[in-house]
Amino acid sequence: MKHPFPAFRYALPVAALAWIALMLFSAGCASDDSYETIDFDDTVRELRTKPGQQEGSVLRVAVGAMISPEKTIENYQELIEYIGQETGLETRIVQRKTYEEVNELIERGDVDIAFICTGPYILGKRDGGFEAMATPVVRGEPYYQAYLIVHRDSPYETISDLSGKVFAFTDPASNTGAAVPTRWVAELGETPDTFFERVHYTYSHDNSIMAVAASLVDGASIDGHIWEYYDQTDPENTSKTRIIRRSEPYGSPPLVASAHLDETIKNRIRDAVLDMHQSETGAQILANLMIDRFTASKEEWYETAQSTNRYTDTRAGDDEEY
Repeated sequence: MKHPFPAFRYALPVAALAWIALMLFSAGCASDDSYETIDFDDTVRELRTKPGQQEGSVLRVAVGAMISPEKTIENYQELIEYIGQETGLETRIVQRKTYEEVNELIERGDVDIAFICTGPYILGKRDGGFEAMATPVVRGEPYYQAYLIVHRDSPYETISDLSGKVFAFTDPASNTGAAVPTRWVAELGETPDTFFERVHYTYSHDNSIMAVAASLVDGASIDGHIWEYYDQTDPENTSKTRIIRRSEPYGSPPLVASAHLDETIKNRIRDAVLDMHQSETGAQILANLMIDRFTASKEEWYETAQSTNRYTDTRAGDDEEY
């Protein structure tokens, strides 16, 4: 069992790398500043961990596409099953390709709780569709950072060196994978359209790391938890990258609950997650995840992300800065 936030295994066969390269560069090197979507895996999954239960007894859990679809199932399964066991509810994992789609599920009440990225949390909480229940504490802090990475053999040392280069974003709503690099180039008086030759969306942080490691793109901004975890456990791809910039700290991606979820069930889930480090089983799961524990979310942890996400939030208003 690996970390639900940074765990993944993204070593790909040569054929898959060739296919991704084709998707990345089939449009050539035209300088039309268009945004390309890379569809690494369009799988949409909905699976019940244990069949045969009535719908009312099922806890529907969405997982944002912070890592690739297959690895999301693999890495979240044990944690979600633990929540179900502690609350007496069967659990169903729901996946969607984009952060926006997951937000819509939560806001409509089509799922009950969700593990989402910080960017979608900032965007979604403004509409009152959900609330943060718990934040993971990793290496003693409830924070994470964006890492600007390049290939280890590249000459790039600063964000300025990536002007006119090919760059990977994760999801349009991602904090570390879109808002932060957009802010960095805005500080140089540019937008991603004008600064980079081309921007590609990978729709997961592991795909962005892999794309840099394989020299399919020149740089990417990714979730620092994900990079650090994999660098400690199996650095096959992270070892081919260099970190050239770290962002300011942001509140780590939270577990959120839909506003439609019954308050009693919500409290049972919150208690189960916040207390899991005190049980033998829960502590072992957390140890495997390399999470210290979960703690109650505090809004002040997300203030820096709220400011940064103004650079990519189209709902920010006419005073949005670029």
